[in-house]
Amino acid sequence: MKARNGIALGVFAALTAAASLLGSRSVRRPKTWYRTLRKPKQTPPDWVFGVVWPVLYGLTAYSGYRMWKRRQMPGAKVALGLWGAQLAANAAWSPLFFGQHRSRAALADLGANFASLAAYTAQAAKVDRTSAALMAPYLGWLGYASTLNAGIIARNPRWLAG
Repeated sequence: MKARNGIALGVFAALTAAASLLGSRSVRRPKTWYRTLRKPKQTPPDWVFGVVWPVLYGLTAYSGYRMWKRRQMPGAKVALGLWGAQLAANAAWSPLFFGQHRSRAALADLGANFASLAAYTAQAAKVDRTSAALMAPYLGWLGYASTLNAGIIARNPRWLAG
């Protein structure tokens, strides 16, 4: 791998890790509030999140890197902008949900994340099908996460679930 490509891959990994760290800071606080919530029956055990997210973040970083390598192709720069938008929405969810206990705002953020990720995936498919395919698990996870977030809103009083 050329040094420039290695640096670029490192940058995409660092950006994705930064989004992850921003979210994880919100989750590290005592989870007393989360434990008091009534959750939907499809809620997985906490350990599942620790397995799923590193995989999704790795796929996200590699997809963005692949798109960067094709940045001179028509549509690649638009795709990269959408990649950044979905990453920003991703970084906002945990602080909204866990940090501020604003589950309704977090659900709206999930909608924005899904929309920007779907737009990225569609745009990426025009440039590099592999970059788009790498995002399929993440799209599925966001759909599932939306059911969890919406279920918490539906099962808890507004004063508790924000």
